[in-house]
Amino acid sequence: MDSVSGDELGEILTLPVPETLHATYAVALSADPADPRELARTQVTLRVAPPLRDLVLGMLDSPMLTLDLRPAGEFPPLPADLLSLYGASPERLADVGSASYVLAVRAAYRPGRPPAHEWATRAVAGSIGAALSAPVIDVFTPQVLAQEHLWRSLPGADGDTRLTDWMLLPHTAGTHGFWFTTKGLARFGLPELQTDHVPPGLVEPWGRLLNGLARRLLDLWLDELHAGQQPLHVELPELISVGLQDVAAAHGVEEPMRREVTVRLRLDEEGLDEGAEPLLTVLAADDGPDRLESLCAALFGTGVF
Repeated sequence: MDSVSGDELGEILTLPVPETLHATYAVALSADPADPRELARTQVTLRVAPPLRDLVLGMLDSPMLTLDLRPAGEFPPLPADLLSLYGASPERLADVGSASYVLAVRAAYRPGRPPAHEWATRAVAGSIGAALSAPVIDVFTPQVLAQEHLWRSLPGADGDTRLTDWMLLPHTAGTHGFWFTTKGLARFGLPELQTDHVPPGLVEPWGRLLNGLARRLLDLWLDELHAGQQPLHVELPELISVGLQDVAAAHGVEEPMRREVTVRLRLDEEGLDEGAEPLLTVLAADDGPDRLESLCAALFGTGVF
């Protein structure tokens, strides 16, 4: 799907490209495995199919992926409140809280395709967790990953993944509506998306639109990060089209209809707390009353919310 072009592009957003991206997963263990790296190598070989298996084993045999096993008390405590908020069952929370050891699986990789830092760490942590019946925590989110979710999220032979398996879309009620923010685009080096003042009746359709926009934006971003090249900045249009096909692709399905709408992105870097990353605020391309309602109606049709 093509984004808007020519005079319709509006301004250009200049986004910095991180030199390196990092991923961390934690495996909460009840006992000390004798040789975590050998265990990882054996279990990845048994549980991960090629071609992903070759990538993961290559990362395991390189300095880019590390395994850090320590008594649980030597790591900062995992945030039980957030783990619960993002779906951890009381039983899994108890397993995490009672762990005697924690294995931290970390990797670093350049931005672009493939996101080897995420794929490799998730596959290694998942393989060890499955072998030892131990909880696996995605530290970025943070979220305890069910085994079904973990394995579904990894790429198959075609290399495709569902963005919704790698991104959350938390939203918080406020005085003038809901505040949405994505939690997952930073895995790939992008700023997260946010929207404020979303009416209560638009929570479901606006969430779907943001999922599609995130997929569209990620495709544009990765297309600019060509293999073997590492630009300092990527230029993306301020106005981006998002369509039903993008929404479907974010969920790993196909949609034949090519209905689209256009949104405006604003890079917000001012007034952030120290250490906070910039955000991309999602706005209607044309201002006016009921602009978010109009966008959702144009994309999904009237009478669906």
